Amino acid sequence: MTTHRILRLGARGDGVAEGPLFAPRTLPGEEVSGTPDGTRLTDIRILAPSPDRVRAPCRHFAQCGGCQLQHASDPFVAGWKADQVRAALRGHGIEAEMLPVLTSPPASRRRAVLAARRTKSGALAGFHARASDQVVEVPECQLLHPDLMPALGAARDLAVTGASRKGALDVAATLSRAGLDIAVRGGKPLDGPLRLALAGLSERHDLARLAWEDETVLTRRAPVQEFGGVPVVPPPGAFLQATAEGESALVAEVLALVDGARRVADLFAGCGTFTFPLARHAAVHAVEGAADMVAALDHAARHAQGLRPVTHAVRDLFRQPLDAAALAGFDAAVIDPPRAGAEAQIAELARAGVPRIAHVSCNPATFARDAAHLLASGYRMGPVRVVDQFRWSAHVELVAGFHLH
Repeated sequence: MTTHRILRLGARGDGVAEGPLFAPRTLPGEEVSGTPDGTRLTDIRILAPSPDRVRAPCRHFAQCGGCQLQHASDPFVAGWKADQVRAALRGHGIEAEMLPVLTSPPASRRRAVLAARRTKSGALAGFHARASDQVVEVPECQLLHPDLMPALGAARDLAVTGASRKGALDVAATLSRAGLDIAVRGGKPLDGPLRLALAGLSERHDLARLAWEDETVLTRRAPVQEFGGVPVVPPPGAFLQATAEGESALVAEVLALVDGARRVADLFAGCGTFTFPLARHAAVHAVEGAADMVAALDHAARHAQGLRPVTHAVRDLFRQPLDAAALAGFDAAVIDPPRAGAEAQIAELARAGVPRIAHVSCNPATFARDAAHLLASGYRMGPVRVVDQFRWSAHVELVAGFHLH
């Protein structure tokens, strides 16, 4: 064993010592001992702990790979996530005002992808161990909403019923107003006997909906989500903000950033997370690449009351961004791209001179790149708000506004 001082946290939440050597579950300033193994330290012992170190609230933390930062205090994690954004922006020569971080409470995650694996004696369901395909059961998980916890039992039964002995199932479990909405990938081919077994399982576990690969096996109750007071039934496994608190925070920030706009483009709109709150005050054109999500949005819009006009389009905004001509006439845009960011679409927004842009991002690096393009095109950036829906993880989400001079 050798002794090392932890210099900083890496982007994935691991401590980084000279080398670099990556040391999981360590904090800056700590002195640790461990055995170098390539670029990692193993058999780590904390010799001099950081004052920011706390006792992990979850008894599964040592084995489970679902959380990376339960050993750090809440103020430390919030500050580190804000610093991740600052560092990414400074890499492009940008200084930004950072608003206080809004962190979702424990036991608030309303969606999760569980791993479930058959065993000789039954099945396991939970999260993967860190850097491993081993499944760790988490019966006292401090991350998941209490109403999502029954999905663990359903996932075990799904593995017994429909998993091969060779691999784990991915069980995407989401809370809806009607109960658990579950979508499974990695299972046996769907045939008649399996359909019957899955129907019985859905009854036993009182599932609202169960999908197997790309097919809905059974809908016992419509798994409704609500966006801006509008009920929406998303397709199985569709994107949903991770916590209700996080969604509320992001929506509030976006509404404030485009307040007073009369016509808004909602880009990467999903099933309408921002579309419907925006449509209470403005005409909205929602654009999304997934046709099934747009279909859900359209159905909800046609049956909603009290909205301004909502139009929509299915469009791959990576390959076919809305161009400057199509963006003419919009006085604001909301953009919430995946981790890759939206380089091509940002360029068209800048070329069109859309007066106000609310940019939601789940990747500080691509956000900083997009921000640099907008600033070089004459925009000013307002304060940045980190909204931490993925508590105890290294994941960073944020929202910021841009406006023309």
